[in-house]
Amino acid sequence: MPSEQTEVVVVGAGQAGVAMSEHLGAHGIPHVVLERHRIAERWRSERWDSLVANGPAWHDRFPGLEFQDVHPDAFASKEQVADYFVAYAEKIGAPVRCGVEVTSVRRHEGRPGFRVETSEGVIDTRFVVAATGPFQRPVIPPVVPDGAVPVQIHSSAYRNPGQLPEGAVLVVGAGSSGVQIADELRRSGRRVFLSVGPHDRPPRQYRGRDFCWWLGVLGLWDLDTPPQGAAHVTIAVSGARGGHTVDFRALAADGIELVGMTAAYEDGVLRFAPDLAENIALGDEKYLELLRAADAYVERNGLDLPEEPEAHVLGADPACVTEPRLELGLAEAGVTSIVWATGFAADYSWLDVDAYDANGRPDQRRGVSAESGVYFLGLPWLSRRGSSFIWGAWHDAKYIADHITTQRGYLAYGADEN
Repeated sequence: MPSEQTEVVVVGAGQAGVAMSEHLGAHGIPHVVLERHRIAERWRSERWDSLVANGPAWHDRFPGLEFQDVHPDAFASKEQVADYFVAYAEKIGAPVRCGVEVTSVRRHEGRPGFRVETSEGVIDTRFVVAATGPFQRPVIPPVVPDGAVPVQIHSSAYRNPGQLPEGAVLVVGAGSSGVQIADELRRSGRRVFLSVGPHDRPPRQYRGRDFCWWLGVLGLWDLDTPPQGAAHVTIAVSGARGGHTVDFRALAADGIELVGMTAAYEDGVLRFAPDLAENIALGDEKYLELLRAADAYVERNGLDLPEEPEAHVLGADPACVTEPRLELGLAEAGVTSIVWATGFAADYSWLDVDAYDANGRPDQRRGVSAESGVYFLGLPWLSRRGSSFIWGAWHDAKYIADHITTQRGYLAYGADEN
C-alpha cells in the first residue's frame, strides 16, 4: 500500500505541537500533527486533580486567544488549560490526528526526507518536528526498594490525598509540584515530610505585579543561557488557592517537616543529606535578588508601585532547618506513601536519527538539530528561559517554522530542471 506524503510531520499535540501547526499553517506548509492520545492529554490525565497553571491567564497563553471564563489575573485549572489548546487547535484549523502513535522515524536512503511509521500506516515527509516536550518519562531515583512502603508513586500519578493509604507521606522534591502536593496533603490532615533540594523560589507577586511580569520587564525570560549550575534547578511557585509565594518557613509552621535531599535507604531507614539549611538559604537569596532588581527597576523608571518592605523580611528558620533530621525510620514515623516529585526524562526512542550528543540529549540550537530536517520543540532553555512555558513554545515554534520555510526554498531551487 502506498504511503501518505506531507511536507512536515509534527509529533505531539500539546502546547508545542499546536503552536507549531499555527506557524506552519501561516506559511502555507502542508503538515500533519500526530498525537497518540488527545490534545494536551498530559494536562488532563497526568496531573493531580487540583492543579492550576503556575502563571496568570493574561501571561500563560498564546497571543491569538485569551482564556474564556478565567480572569486575566487568575490561574486556569488543568482542564481549562487542556480545553484552551483544543479550542486553539480548532481556531487555527490544525490538522491534528488523535489516537495515532508514532513508532519510528528513520531517514530515507538515497533520497531526502524521512519514513514515519505510525499505528495507522506510513508517512513520507521532508521534515520532522519532535514536539513531545520534556515530560515524557517519569523519573524515580532508585533509592527506596519496592515494598519498603505500601505505596511509591511519581507526582504524575498522584491525584488527591484520598488516593493514598492512611498514614504519613514523604514528598521528595521541592519544585512547584512537590510543594503543592505536600501542602495539599498536609491540609487534608496528613503528617507530611518534604525533602528539599536546590530550588529557585520567586515571589508570586511583588509591588502589585506577578513574578511573570517582573521577569518580563527585567529581561529575565529572554536569558538564552541558564546561570551556572541552574539548568535543572526547580522553580517553587504556585498558583494554588489564588496564587501565593512559596515560603518554606510557612510550610514548616503549618506542620510540614522539612528535610534535606533524600540520599540513601537501608533496613527501613531513610537518610537525608545535611544540606537543608543551605538549600533554603540559596533559595532565599534568589528570592531577595529578584526583589532588589524589581526595586531598582521601579526607581529607575519612576513607577508608582506600592512599596513592600515586609517582603524583604525573612522569618527565623524553624527547628527542622536549624536542627535537621538526618534519618527517618519509615515504619516508626508511620510513612505509608512516598510521592516522588523528581521530574522527567525525555524519550526519543522512536526518533532513530543522528540528532543526539554524547549524553543522549538532543543536539540542537534553538530547536534546529544536528540532523538536517529534524527539529525539537518545547524543551527547557531551547532558546531562552521561557521556552518550556506556553508562550515561549509559541515563539520558538515561529523560529522553527521560519527555518523550515528557508530550507524548503533551498530544496525547491532547480527542482524543475530535474
